[in-house]
Amino acid sequence: MTVTHQVLAVVPSYRPSSADLLGLVTVLTSQGIPVIVADDASPCTSDAVLRETAALGARVVRHGTNAGIARSLNDGLRSADEVGARWLLTVDQDSTLTTDYLAALLATADSSESILGPGKVGAIAAAGIADASGALTYPVTEVNGVQTTAEVIQTGTIWAVDALLALGGFDESLGIDAVDAAACLALRKAGMRIVLAPGLEITHRVGDGRQVRVLGRDVLASGHSPERHTTIVRNRLRLFPAEFAQSPTHALRTLRRVAVNTALAVTVEDDRWAKAKGSARGLLPRKNR
Repeated sequence: MTVTHQVLAVVPSYRPSSADLLGLVTVLTSQGIPVIVADDASPCTSDAVLRETAALGARVVRHGTNAGIARSLNDGLRSADEVGARWLLTVDQDSTLTTDYLAALLATADSSESILGPGKVGAIAAAGIADASGALTYPVTEVNGVQTTAEVIQTGTIWAVDALLALGGFDESLGIDAVDAAACLALRKAGMRIVLAPGLEITHRVGDGRQVRVLGRDVLASGHSPERHTTIVRNRLRLFPAEFAQSPTHALRTLRRVAVNTALAVTVEDDRWAKAKGSARGLLPRKNR
């Protein structure tokens, strides 16, 4: 089966940069990969770049209201099911892929399934993230020589379409933050592995982040907005009980990461008081709209 028939790509967009989005779509469509650009209610100022994107061969889906990334990812998941694609590639609009990136993921999918067994791989991601603030990696657990981890960020990841559909797709109630974490959690609970492609990197910027030194370690100060801090704290606390039941080590590691990120936001980043209040709001129950 060719790459074209194995994979459909979805690019969630919101106020996209012309250079970033067109460059990414060009890399994908030049390989014959079907591409869905699912726009989360960008203003009319994005009309031109979205028209140019469609002219490159991508199917553009435009929503009239803003609902977060999960809805856009599910647009891609449904489209992948419709065309019979086995894998869904999810890519942020500001990520950069090389022309051999997808082939490396698919090779890892084949090799890992030959070891772990058919239907045992839920997602495959690059082992490293070349962020503008510095390199980021995942904690690794080897299973019969296959590199696995508990969760990955969604950009640059391929997801098993049938498995995600059976689990209800990406959780749209989360909006934007921890959507990928929730999907990885659901796949792990279903007995599937989250696999890493050794030596593969994706170029992506995590927020407006920068690396800072804390107790002799480099950690990422994300630079997220106060509103994002609200959803990060709220969604991570929401997932914590299920994550703890599945893997206490991963759950506590995640909670520590959120605590460190919050501490950096209120000590070394700009707009500290607003971010402190935003993080505190994440501790409160979400109000019904």
